[in-house]
Amino acid sequence: MKFDVLVVGAGFSGSVTAQCLADAGYSVLVIDRREHIAGNAFDEPDRHGVLIHRYGPHIFHTNSDKVAQYLSRFTEWIPYEHRVLAEVNEELLPIPINQDTINRLYGLHLDEAGVAEYLESVRESRQPVRTSEDVVLNSVGRDLCDKFFRGYTKKQWGLDLSELAGNVAARIPVRTNRDDRYFSDKFQNMPKEGYTRMFERMLDHPNITVEVGIDFESMCDRVRRKHTVYTGPVDAYFKHCYGHLPYRSLHFEHEHLPGVRRHQPVGTVNYPNRHAYTRITEFKYLTAQEHSGTSIVREFPRAEGDPYYPIPRPDNEALYQRYKALADAEPDTTFVGRLAQYRYYNMDQVVAAALKAVEPLVEAAKGETVRG
Repeated sequence: MKFDVLVVGAGFSGSVTAQCLADAGYSVLVIDRREHIAGNAFDEPDRHGVLIHRYGPHIFHTNSDKVAQYLSRFTEWIPYEHRVLAEVNEELLPIPINQDTINRLYGLHLDEAGVAEYLESVRESRQPVRTSEDVVLNSVGRDLCDKFFRGYTKKQWGLDLSELAGNVAARIPVRTNRDDRYFSDKFQNMPKEGYTRMFERMLDHPNITVEVGIDFESMCDRVRRKHTVYTGPVDAYFKHCYGHLPYRSLHFEHEHLPGVRRHQPVGTVNYPNRHAYTRITEFKYLTAQEHSGTSIVREFPRAEGDPYYPIPRPDNEALYQRYKALADAEPDTTFVGRLAQYRYYNMDQVVAAALKAVEPLVEAAKGETVRG
């Protein structure tokens, strides 16, 4: 088998790079060890006809015009602003923490300025800010930290807030107004026909061949190519020569509730303190689908299983940098994506990284065309 480029992985990173390279004139083989394309964003109708995300909810949001415009080539969109409630003291309260969260939790009647003053009075100044605990205590103080963040973090990451890098907690804002949206990006939409259909269009190109249910090792020596784009775990590529990079995995428990139009008041409800699962998501909120029943998923974080999240800690970053040095020196190979770059990327960040990663190859193809 002979192709210009072998792309390992048919998720966002692999599919975006494959499409860009195919547009530039390269012949591209895309492989994925799973039996489907779209990676963790894969969605499908369950046996009751409700469109679900097999690997947990994927809510698209971005402030990047470039990313939004690129993906809009392959899908129409429906508007969706994600809202999340957290169960605290047997009450469902808005998260990120906002004016309503504080007023309802403590029986107060504060306006925006009053909430700002309240948070200033309870926050614990932490300098320097290194860990997620530093970030949260510095922002909302100990009681809100313990009620909303500490238990959730322990379940999600298997670590205390004090053991996790600060950039994890920094992803969640704290608001003094009544804005109850989980994200504040200017572009918040969902693919009208689902993620899988968007990926199908992205990979529907005469220069792209897709093979699923095939792992990289079995194909590595069978495919003659000029370049490889690798989107899997970077430590696996190098046979874990420096040891295993830690990743966090998830187990999903899907359930259909016949005859139930709405199971919960918002798309996702977090459970920071009760239950082994971290959250329940109801898909009809995300997709705007009409159906007589509803389908939900419970998420159970765990240490073993498919890698989902790089674990942001200084010692893990140090180990990754050793692998990155190998990756940078690997000839004719591009490493891109959450697992290959060991980064806790959002979907739009993955797309942006992929678009950037292929720029040298696209420019090289233009140069060849000019010389030809």
